[in-house]
Amino acid sequence: MAIEVRPATRADAQQIYAFIHELAEYEKAAHEVVASADDVVRTLFEGRGPAKALICERAGQAIGFAVYFFSYSTWLGRSGIYLEDLYVTPAARGCGAGKMLLRHIARIAMQEGCGRFEWSVLDWNEPAIRFYQSLGAKPQDEWIRYRLAGDALRDFAQDNG
Repeated sequence: MAIEVRPATRADAQQIYAFIHELAEYEKAAHEVVASADDVVRTLFEGRGPAKALICERAGQAIGFAVYFFSYSTWLGRSGIYLEDLYVTPAARGCGAGKMLLRHIARIAMQEGCGRFEWSVLDWNEPAIRFYQSLGAKPQDEWIRYRLAGDALRDFAQDNG
């Protein structure tokens, strides 16, 4: 059966929301999802939000999704694309859907003149790491990702010191 990748539409919001939960469960972080289906609609399909979404289908059935946004590299002097989420249902893994989603985004990056396409992967997710390396992607071990979120973000933003 043919696999197709297409831009997501507002009608896909509930499916994307369900995929977000499936991905969070796989990543052992379901308790961290605070977004609602309405948030998905508002941030992906209303106005000119920064994120874009793709749906991957086989025989008209959604089997995966990707969410990405444009970033910027001062060193390259060009935009890049950051992959926020990539998910393929367990039953559809190994059929090429993940590769098709990534290739679709890579083509967007090339069309837009981007200098890089990057993402993060959990250090314990060996299947994903092997998959990404099979595509020629290289880990960026010299960088450590930092995050301010929740109370720490609020406290830092409100601190006048």
